[in-house]
Amino acid sequence: MRTKFSFEVFPPKKDMPVEVIYNTLDQLSDLQPDFISVTCGAGGSSSNASERMIEVATAIKDKYHRKSVAHMPCINLTKADAENILYQLELSGINEILALRGDKVPGVEPKNDFIHAVDLIKFIREKTDSKFKIYAACYPEGHTEAIDFDSDLNYLKQKVDAGVDGLISQLFFDNNSFYYFREKIDRLGVNVPIEAGIMPVTKKKQIERMINICGATLPIKFRKILDKYGDNDEALQEAGIVYAQNQIVDLLANGVDGIHLYVMNNVYVARRINEAIIKLL
Repeated sequence: MRTKFSFEVFPPKKDMPVEVIYNTLDQLSDLQPDFISVTCGAGGSSSNASERMIEVATAIKDKYHRKSVAHMPCINLTKADAENILYQLELSGINEILALRGDKVPGVEPKNDFIHAVDLIKFIREKTDSKFKIYAACYPEGHTEAIDFDSDLNYLKQKVDAGVDGLISQLFFDNNSFYYFREKIDRLGVNVPIEAGIMPVTKKKQIERMINICGATLPIKFRKILDKYGDNDEALQEAGIVYAQNQIVDLLANGVDGIHLYVMNNVYVARRINEAIIKLL
């Protein structure tokens, strides 16, 4: 069976018209990904952010005729909010969701209806039964807030047991970490497909910020790339693309279920990655 290949995009900022993303979607859809997932952007799970996410996800489905996966972070949602989002998604014909806890927003007090992603997953299954295909996030090196790696894996199993159909991983730069993670959850009986999250690095500040957020480990060979090319954006982008290509080739050779590219709406990077590996899929 063909390995899945997908992209993540985020809606434009709230002070920009949503149409600004259409050129990006034009070109990404031409690459024929299995699906395009849509984040809620910097607004997190606010009402406005969710509306823009649904608008972009609907355009992916109706205008570009690609499958769309809607991100649904729940930390700032009430149950009424969540039910309304599910209703709007169903109304728009979007039946695939990435159920997330989401990041805490500075200055915003989290709601208490959904403490963890598993609470949202259970809610979706209770309210809609099998109307939605549910993806969940997984963390090959463990979640930054987890007590330890094993407890994080046990929590992941709870999410899958609650009704998850597939997993999309946090970004990582060391494939061995992913293979170790995959082996560990296989022993726990987690047997849903896992799509490996890959982020081609284009700027030093970008990767430093992402590392601070997600805690991914930078292998020595990648640190050498940053040391050598970190002050030259053009050279670093080229090196980052090649590094991601090599990661993906190795993942495909080792039977990965899918590749999910975090390309930060960068069509050039997406096209370069796609051109290099599409023949391998």
